[in-house]
Amino acid sequence: MLHNKNSREPAAIEAINREADALGFNMSCDTETGSLLRTLAASCPKGRLLELGTGAGVSTSWILDGMCKESVLLSVESDESVQGIAQKHLGGDERLRLFVMDGADLIQELEAGSFDFIFADTWPGKFHALEEALALLKPGGLYIIDDLIPIPSWSEGHPAKVDTLIRSLDSREDLQLTKLDWSTGIIIVTKKH
Repeated sequence: MLHNKNSREPAAIEAINREADALGFNMSCDTETGSLLRTLAASCPKGRLLELGTGAGVSTSWILDGMCKESVLLSVESDESVQGIAQKHLGGDERLRLFVMDGADLIQELEAGSFDFIFADTWPGKFHALEEALALLKPGGLYIIDDLIPIPSWSEGHPAKVDTLIRSLDSREDLQLTKLDWSTGIIIVTKKH
């Protein structure tokens, strides 16, 4: 079996995780998801990338680690204190634009068909404003979601939301998708040409 234990983590991960733990934030992506995000980000040379849900910046670190120098990443988080950790450790990267606001509001402000890569790791762009988020993708663009395998901390009704999301993606003729029963449960979507 292959393991990602030897994957080189981005330099900022350890400090970000330490500060996130101190703040009580425990929703950062795992190493497997991060490694996948880095690889997929690397497939978008000179790309425009969007992360919905910066959190403390763990997944942001992985995405930046895969991006070329000419790519740009927009990342949005509604919790300023949590995103402050990302700002502290990653804010000096000129490829990164951090926004503190509701992800659905940012989605509304962005130009349709302008992104090569979207990682939707929060409710906006995943459980609501899904159509608007998918409209931001260029043909051939990647849309990635995680946290689809049930865990005990899920609230009542959340499994139904996940099922509805998956059925919605499955029903679309303009998308090609792969479901991975791996890590936290991932779906990778591309918009057909």
